[in-house]
Amino acid sequence: MWGWRSVSVATLCIALSSASPAPAAEPVGQAVVIKTEVTGQSGPIEVDTSVHRNERIKTSQSGLGQFLFRDGTKLAVGWGSSVVIDKYVFDDSQSVKKLTIRAAKGTFRWVSGSSNSSAYQILTPAGTIGVRGTAFDFYVGPDGTTAVVLLNGAARFCGPGGCRQLQQRCDCVVAKPNGDMSAARRVDPSILETLGNQRALPFLSGNQRLAGGIGMLGGCNMASVAPERKDRNRPPPPRDPAPAPSPQRQDPPQRQAEPQKERPATPDKPDKPDKPHHDKPDKPDKHDGRGRHEHHDQHDDHDYHDKGHHRDRDRDRDHDKDRDRDGDRNHDRGRNFNRNR
Repeated sequence: MWGWRSVSVATLCIALSSASPAPAAEPVGQAVVIKTEVTGQSGPIEVDTSVHRNERIKTSQSGLGQFLFRDGTKLAVGWGSSVVIDKYVFDDSQSVKKLTIRAAKGTFRWVSGSSNSSAYQILTPAGTIGVRGTAFDFYVGPDGTTAVVLLNGAARFCGPGGCRQLQQRCDCVVAKPNGDMSAARRVDPSILETLGNQRALPFLSGNQRLAGGIGMLGGCNMASVAPERKDRNRPPPPRDPAPAPSPQRQDPPQRQAEPQKERPATPDKPDKPDKPHHDKPDKPDKHDGRGRHEHHDQHDDHDYHDKGHHRDRDRDRDHDKDRDRDGDRNHDRGRNFNRNR
C-alpha cells in the first residue's frame, strides 16, 4: 500500500516540476501619448506603458492614445475605439515580417514604419486595408461601415464588393459589410452625413488633436466642419467674484494756511487823458445846441465889447491930453502976445 502511495506522490511531483508558466507576451510597442482614459489587457495604459501582441486597446468616449511600434509604425486610437494587435512577427530589430491589427470600431490614424509595405495589414468588418508605404485615417462605425481617407502614399481597400485603389491625397472610399462600396473620390464634409456620425474622422476635422509629426498630416478641407465636442462636460462659466470693497479714500492732510504778507500799497495811477474822439458827434438836440451856440456867441460878443470899450476910453484919454496941451500952448502964446504989446 505504501508502495502505491509512493508512486503516486512521485508522479505528482514530476508533473508539477515539469509544468512551467506560460511565457509573457513580448512587447511590440509602447504608449507615447495618453489622454483621458485608455485601457489595455492589464488595466489603464499610461505613457511609456508597453503594449503586447493580442492585446486589446480601448478608449473612452473622450480618450486618445498614440502608440509607437518597434519598427517605427505609428498608430493613433481616437475616442470610443477598440482595436487588437492581432499579429506581430519580428523580422529583425528594425522591421517586422507581419503586423496585423483588427479594428472593431472607432477612429484611427496609421503611419507606416520602416518595414516592407506588404508586412502591414488592417482588418475591418467591411474589408481589408492594404498598405503601400502610406498614411491614412480610417473610421469603423457600430454597424461595421468603414471609411478610409488617404493622406500620403497609396492604399488599397478590398471587400466583398471588390477593391478600390486610393492614389491621390484626400481620396476616400466608404464600404459596408454587405459589399456595398463607393468609388474613390475626394473627401468632403458630406461624408459625415453618409457615415451618420458627426464625430467620425476627428483628426481631420480637428475635433481631436494629435501630438508630434503624426498630427501634422490631414486637413483635406474638413476642419471647417468640426462639430462641437459633446464628450466633454463644459464647466459652468465662472461667476464674477464679488467686487472687493474699495478702500476708503483718505483726504490728504490739509496744509495750514500761511499768513499773507502785506504788500505795500501802490499809488494809484493817474487816469489817462481821454483820447480825442474823431467820430462825428451825434446830432445835438435843437434846444441844447441852440443854447450852447447862443451862450458861446454872447460870451464872444461880451469880450469884444469889453475890448472895444477899453480902446475907446484910451482914445478919449489921449484926446483930452492933446487938447490940454493945445490949450496950454495957446495960453502961452496969448500971454507972450500981450507981453509984447
